[in-house]
Amino acid sequence: MAGVGQAIAAESNEDSFGGNDSTLGSETASDTTSIASWIKEYRIINGRRYHSFGDEPYWQPNDENAQNHNDLAHELYTRTFGGALYLAPLKEPLRVLDVGTGTGVWAIDFADKFPQCEVLGIDISPIQPTWIPPNCKFEVADAEREWTFPEDHFDYIHLRTLYGGIAHWPSLYERCLRHLKPGGYIEQAEYAPGITSEDGTVTDDSPLIRLTKLGQECYAKLERPEGDSNIFETMKGRITTAGFTDVVEHKFKWPMGRWPKDPQMKELGMWASAHLDVGLEGYTLRLFTMLLDMTTEEVETLCADVRRQLRDKKVHGIWPMNVVIARKPTS
Repeated sequence: MAGVGQAIAAESNEDSFGGNDSTLGSETASDTTSIASWIKEYRIINGRRYHSFGDEPYWQPNDENAQNHNDLAHELYTRTFGGALYLAPLKEPLRVLDVGTGTGVWAIDFADKFPQCEVLGIDISPIQPTWIPPNCKFEVADAEREWTFPEDHFDYIHLRTLYGGIAHWPSLYERCLRHLKPGGYIEQAEYAPGITSEDGTVTDDSPLIRLTKLGQECYAKLERPEGDSNIFETMKGRITTAGFTDVVEHKFKWPMGRWPKDPQMKELGMWASAHLDVGLEGYTLRLFTMLLDMTTEEVETLCADVRRQLRDKKVHGIWPMNVVIARKPTS
């Protein structure tokens, strides 16, 4: 077999005039262009578009609808935090990493807020805009592979809504700890894998509960022993175990729909409901057809039933969301 135990013959660098190959630069540029084009040769499954980078079987799409869903989530989190982009006690960060940046909207806003800070967003899908602040940069990278950044490098690492996309949380937290500066902060925000109610209006036979149970069934079939489906509840303990200190957890509740009396909660409920509405097929279509043998029509019917329940003011759905902030020890 060529290349095994044998020298690999090199192509001649001499052209017909005896000089060096004058096309070397253009070939290199062509290779780079080909690789960039390949990364954007997305997979199309059930009419939705998915990433093509590496072998990571991430199940959420990256098409225009998915990008709208990402931007809705950013607005929902920001409104939940009273207009803030983060909850960590940051002062003047100089280097920040946004893991799973998606459309890059958080990284862009953060770069605008801190123009002296270098903000890097990484994701497996190159769907970020090109018109960005000069102190913001995006790279195509899988957060679960070994990081190439220097150790003790970042002042702050931001993680948000990575539920379902991480196969081994301990390794990810270990990387965050290693690449943060001593005293640097990690902040992670995750929501629950399902919607409940505090007054029993989300019943066991409701479409919302069926959606949750089917999702958990899919997650079990993905066989990710350290990819906790309930990471929004366990991340505090996992981050503590990884070696972080000063671990603080903030718990939030998103009402689903217009049913709250309080005007601010009613508005938040509208955003939370819209976020789920736009993301329903992204959550379900690929997983349910691939792992549960459901037809596209069956999944779409379930999504329609969920949407009807979201619009029912008699159903008082609650979507829990937690934020964990922790610090790398200074010694």
